Amino acid sequence: DELYWKKLLVGLAFFHATVQERRKYGPLGWNIRYEFNTSDILCAKDVLKMFCRKFDDMPWSALTYITGHVNYGGRVTDDQDRRCLMSILETYYKGDIVVKDEKYKFSESGIYYTPAVGSYEALMDYFDKLPGVDNPEVFGMHDNANITFQLQETKSMYEIILGLQPRVGGAVAEGERSPEEVVDDLAAVFEESMPPLFDHEQAAPQMFVPTENGAYLSLDTVLLQEMDRFNRLIAAMRDTLRELRKAIKGLVVMSSDLEAMFTAFQNNLVPGLWTKVAYPCLKPLASWIKDFHRRITFFHNWCMVGQPSSFWLPGFYYPQGFMTGALQTHARRYQVPIDTLNFQYIVKAMEGDEDVSDPPEDGMYISGLFLEAARWDRRGKKIKPSNAGEMMSLMPIIHFNCVAMLSTVNPEDYQAPLYKTNLRAGVLNTTGQSTNYVLDVGLPTDEQPRFWVLMATALCTMTND
Repeated sequence: DELYWKKLLVGLAFFHATVQERRKYGPLGWNIRYEFNTSDILCAKDVLKMFCRKFDDMPWSALTYITGHVNYGGRVTDDQDRRCLMSILETYYKGDIVVKDEKYKFSESGIYYTPAVGSYEALMDYFDKLPGVDNPEVFGMHDNANITFQLQETKSMYEIILGLQPRVGGAVAEGERSPEEVVDDLAAVFEESMPPLFDHEQAAPQMFVPTENGAYLSLDTVLLQEMDRFNRLIAAMRDTLRELRKAIKGLVVMSSDLEAMFTAFQNNLVPGLWTKVAYPCLKPLASWIKDFHRRITFFHNWCMVGQPSSFWLPGFYYPQGFMTGALQTHARRYQVPIDTLNFQYIVKAMEGDEDVSDPPEDGMYISGLFLEAARWDRRGKKIKPSNAGEMMSLMPIIHFNCVAMLSTVNPEDYQAPLYKTNLRAGVLNTTGQSTNYVLDVGLPTDEQPRFWVLMATALCTMTND
């Protein structure tokens, strides 16, 4: 059918351009930067041509599956990216309406649409009149995506400039401090503020009490594991700070690692010697240190006072393990198999930990999460598009309630992925999920879930500043 062929070919060209151009928005576009190329659209074009020739009634589900999951989806390794890819394709392969509507709109503004079937010259004339700079709305994204893109470009330029700075110190004017003095003073401040190692033997009496079978409670085990990880980090920080100060004074050799640490301190960056044993975090050094001490305080209070009424999720090295511990606690309490349980998510009116007086009867209260590419409407109790210039917004307390798995997912809710950092990408583990990904949190909305998928709306445990 010539009408179907010409109309859908334009849609396929727009789809190919969209999946390529989303890459400029970094993690908002795709979690992983995929190299879609000409071979993808050529294969999809041949499939479209075959379907138009052989079928009187277009099998939309088959066409969508082969184009999305096979032709383009073969490159996609992240489940959230695959969901986004299929949501984009749905815009251009929406059904017979794409063909029968003379000017089917690909965006709300109506600037991008499928033109009426005509001559080749008329089609090229339409393409030439399209804007030279694409607005985020053609991708289904908020105008804030442009700000994110500009921030990424600025950061990249800043890193290049820092990388070009000379590494050899020159003469210092009278009254000024040398780089060595500045870094030594900074290291001294950090070293003085280092907390002692965690010791579970000094914990509160109600903590780490063995059960009848000799094992600790699930959340106590999670706490022990977190304390061990922080002890390794504290020891590494203390040792490297001591060695750096000695190297600055000439008492030991300034190794390449210590030199990199020296440069990182000058540029307000977290040194690689720390990131090797630290939790994922994209903050600059000053904010990183403040965040580090807040994490230490959270776990110290948990250990010395007892289990908190609400849990500050950003403080965990491994939030996935904490989630499993919470489910295991519920499973042991009610004697049910853990693989039949999942979380139900209820956003509360409480804003922070100070508003929580008692823990919930089942599940747990979670604080400290941020919503990116959307905001939480406190009055309507639903997610809404972001305010202009607001990249991330703080969520209220969320009740992670343990319930039977079959009763958890509401198809009208948006399943927002929760990430440790808004870099979103991570190493794929044995389950096929990114190590940066924690779980999906169902949030109520007035829009179709795919609206938020295209927006790249997600929850994060921390900001980058």
